[in-house]
Amino acid sequence: MKNFYIFISLLFCLSCTITPKQREVEPVVVERAYVSVDTLPRSRVFISTITPNYQAVVQPRVNGYLTAKLFDNGMPVKRGEVIFRLDGREQRANLLSAKADLEKAKAMRIEAENNYSRAVPLAAIDAISQAQLDQYTAEYRAAEAAVKSCEQALENARLESEYTVIRASIDGVISTSEAHVGDFVGPGAKFSTLTTIQNIDTVCVDIAIPMRNYLEYSNRRSFTYDNDSLLSNINLYLADGSHYPIEGSYSFTKSAVADSSGTIIIVVTFPNPDYLLKAGQFARVQTNVGRAVPRLTVPITSVNNIQGKDFVWVIAADSTVEYRPVRVGSIVGKRVVIESGLNIGESVALIGAAKLTNKQKVKL
Repeated sequence: MKNFYIFISLLFCLSCTITPKQREVEPVVVERAYVSVDTLPRSRVFISTITPNYQAVVQPRVNGYLTAKLFDNGMPVKRGEVIFRLDGREQRANLLSAKADLEKAKAMRIEAENNYSRAVPLAAIDAISQAQLDQYTAEYRAAEAAVKSCEQALENARLESEYTVIRASIDGVISTSEAHVGDFVGPGAKFSTLTTIQNIDTVCVDIAIPMRNYLEYSNRRSFTYDNDSLLSNINLYLADGSHYPIEGSYSFTKSAVADSSGTIIIVVTFPNPDYLLKAGQFARVQTNVGRAVPRLTVPITSVNNIQGKDFVWVIAADSTVEYRPVRVGSIVGKRVVIESGLNIGESVALIGAAKLTNKQKVKL
């Protein structure tokens, strides 16, 4: 027990010899970066989906039984490519009948023309009456009209026969069809629509901008339909975060403001030569909106993130650091826009920021 008290006494004596300076924690060495003002475009991100540039609905023009389906669902097709065939025996029979009617009408026209040609000189010498000449004239004109009518009927029959072969009307990606081989299709039938073809050589993305923000971005007092100069540097990011390599462009502004959300819809388009983009696909569009404005920025390395919250270490005049939450905006090069939380003239810590604590002394 006596040895224990001696040990405690020695520890007390040693503690009394440590000066207050020695008890102070050594300042952490950091680099200082100042909040600066840069004139930058306002970059905004919009979440939407990809839609086709346009699509064509495939509908048979004649009735008939489906005999062949000549495409794979969801695959590209070319304009003019045969995609369906109908049973065309009835149409072919009508075509042959129309040809026969035309030949008959032509023969009757020849007879009427000959009668008229013989009657004209006879009427000139009063060998036949004027009434007979008028009759031959009317018969000849009627025969000519009959030929024209048969020619038109033949053309209609030819078209109906061609309509039994259904071709793709546009280039695009063809959808599935509810009709199967053996089904009766056509106008008025259960299967009056066979499928759709979506043209995705160019795809569209709708950007919804609240009217309040639109008026701010465009520096206008009212809505306008020409917003070509409102957007620039339009970039598309896919669901996995990858950047689509082709920049987009402004297409048009939809004619009405959405009543439910009070937004205007601006449509942007992206070329899609390799069909990498699909209709219905998730899209994140990042674009510059409106004119460039002064923005507060700091180096990216000064911004820390813990559990989804961004913050910086602000260096005070007495060389202590203060924890400060911030709201960050877009990244421009090696700097990041600060939407709120900092003021011009303040400075933030760079190197060693992960080791800092609130109100800690730093060495610059």
